[in-house]
Amino acid sequence: MSATPQKNRASRRVLAAAAGLATVGALVAAMPADAQNRDQGQGQHESAHTVDVQLLSFNDLHGNLEPPAGSAGTVTEKQADGTTKAIPAGGVEYLASSLRAARKGHPYSITAAGGDMVGASPLLSGLFHDEPTIEALNKIDLDVTAVGNHEFDEGATELARLQNGGCHPVEGCYEKGKTFQGADFPYLAANVTNEKTGKPILKPYTVWKKDGVKIGFIGVTLEGTPNIVTANGVKGLKFHDEIETVNKYAKELDQQGVKSIVALIHEGGAPASSSYNYDCDSPGAGDGISGPIVDIAKGISPKVDALVTGHTHQAYVCTVPDPAGNPRLVTSASSFGKLYTDTTLTYDRRTKDIVRTSVTSSNSSNPVSANHIVTRDQPRATDMTALIARWNTLAAPIANRPQGYISADINGRGSAAFEKPLGNLIADAQLEGLAPADKGGAVVAFMNPGGIRADLVYKSTGSEGDGVVTYGESFTVQPFTNMMNVVDLTGAQLISALQQQVSGSNEASPKILQVSKGLTYTLDMTKTGAARVVVDTIKLNGAAIDPAKTYRVAMNEFLAGGGDGFAALGQGTNKLVGPSDLDLFNAYLSAHSSAAAPLAPPATDRITVIQ
Repeated sequence: MSATPQKNRASRRVLAAAAGLATVGALVAAMPADAQNRDQGQGQHESAHTVDVQLLSFNDLHGNLEPPAGSAGTVTEKQADGTTKAIPAGGVEYLASSLRAARKGHPYSITAAGGDMVGASPLLSGLFHDEPTIEALNKIDLDVTAVGNHEFDEGATELARLQNGGCHPVEGCYEKGKTFQGADFPYLAANVTNEKTGKPILKPYTVWKKDGVKIGFIGVTLEGTPNIVTANGVKGLKFHDEIETVNKYAKELDQQGVKSIVALIHEGGAPASSSYNYDCDSPGAGDGISGPIVDIAKGISPKVDALVTGHTHQAYVCTVPDPAGNPRLVTSASSFGKLYTDTTLTYDRRTKDIVRTSVTSSNSSNPVSANHIVTRDQPRATDMTALIARWNTLAAPIANRPQGYISADINGRGSAAFEKPLGNLIADAQLEGLAPADKGGAVVAFMNPGGIRADLVYKSTGSEGDGVVTYGESFTVQPFTNMMNVVDLTGAQLISALQQQVSGSNEASPKILQVSKGLTYTLDMTKTGAARVVVDTIKLNGAAIDPAKTYRVAMNEFLAGGGDGFAALGQGTNKLVGPSDLDLFNAYLSAHSSAAAPLAPPATDRITVIQ
């Protein structure tokens, strides 16, 4: 959920390399028929007029073909004694095996996804504009997905190429004699229209059919996509309200005789527990789920029978009543392919509708819907192993190049703290690279937390050796290749930007900017809104910020455009465009580390937090 590169990002990336991968969660919604309608069957329950349809689902894969490293590659499991355990998970070799095993004995099986299949991807996929991920999803037999915000990282034209095929307009075909075929599953974008024509840029819905069973799928992304994608990525597009759009097309499907409908929504929520096997429907105080998806679910027409969601990278299987008060499943499967959801949709051939019940506990012997771990102790799918090896061969000359050395894990994505060690490192790299007068004269740098896509992991991920940071690993941390900007901002605007971290659109879910060394302040989370930032504690190199003074501030182009709700950062003047964020990051690693003197995780002492 962060900045995205402009369309020529890969060209920059390859040139830079020559000169010098959060979930796909698998989501499954299951809905059983009434007990009296159940017969024994091959892994299904049917009567003369009902059939159980298996819905396997996942979300937020983000091109993670190889198992994600470090904490980003684990899921939290609650144990019987109440403790939790981190379990390694993910990787398409295992996701493919899990889905294929789950389908056995289920003649009616659909695999759907909740968006962000690509974008912010590790180098193995991102270097090739995510063609490897689309190829993998084709082999996995994905039936349908919604678009997510990251599908717009490179704009609507590139998204259309991922759907329809054809070699990249700048870089051409990556393999001799092979033309990229595109996705053989539909990308659904019901609430994304062309500003000029008013028509959806891709199909708004699709209908899955087998032996008279018909289930409609409507796909939408979050209405706020333009706020979290660079301007070039959404140029010429309009994003509409999720509820209104889904209801519009649910009515249209209903009029066509399609009574069973699933909404794929790239928006999500936060369950009360981070454990994937948390019982979201437990009645305790503070239990359940919060966030945007709750109001969306409550507003979507009862014609829709289940909601597969994403975006927040959380794991949940919850019941949220529809507007008629009937139970309806809302599911999400973490990210990076670490989970999949298995849901049973019991289809009544007489009404052509789904027999809906509330979800039973994930701990039940017969849950309607549950999340399952994509474990790494199962056999790998050999076709995925071959796919990864093929693309790795093409990427290796760039991916394996050492950039620097670290003495221990430096956590970014895997850190739950407001101030992240890797965030400090990235901000320091940006400040150092842009501080010289001829480079912009920056005195402070800001990094958006959502742009940090991974951790720097000490343990070797290949043959490079422990502690070695390769280009592929640094790219995985900063895959957007955003160009850096240095602008003039007043002290008053700086203060406003810090306040916008915890107020306005960011109040419910704060987005704490990572700051370069020298900037310090106190964040009082016992207060509300802008008051959470204790203004008189804000100092730069020990001196209080002067509201009337002008400061040169470094940030990526996404933040400089006011992204993530930081309108104050979008007010900068006298802009100088510098190198990419990735170039500065790699330059810093090279300048500040060696095999004999590796870089240690930086201290996190810039933001004092009062809880």
